[in-house]
Amino acid sequence: MSWADFHARTAILHTVLDRAARSNCQLNPADPKLFDDLPELERLFGGPDGVLLALRNRWENHLTAKMENAMEQGGLAVEVYAELCAEQPVLRAILDAYDTDRLYFRRPRARAMAS
Repeated sequence: MSWADFHARTAILHTVLDRAARSNCQLNPADPKLFDDLPELERLFGGPDGVLLALRNRWENHLTAKMENAMEQGGLAVEVYAELCAEQPVLRAILDAYDTDRLYFRRPRARAMAS
């Protein structure tokens, strides 16, 4: 993947999160409009499921980092999870609305890695 593709993928992820954040009170995070008119979505992600996998990968990376810190300091996993939910409510809402478990555990994760 080129740097241009990496940056284009990142821009798409930010656009989806921004759209969901702006319309959080009025729009269901599962609304397919979150993925409308995103340049090169198909090429870069293979469709909305690829975006969801990349967002899930982002969540897992943040959660892993926070868990590692918490374990060193004797923190509780449930507290870390709640803290991350509070820090990233829009990301968590999208993942919950789309039930990303079905995607995350069904498909290889290589496509989601560059997020």
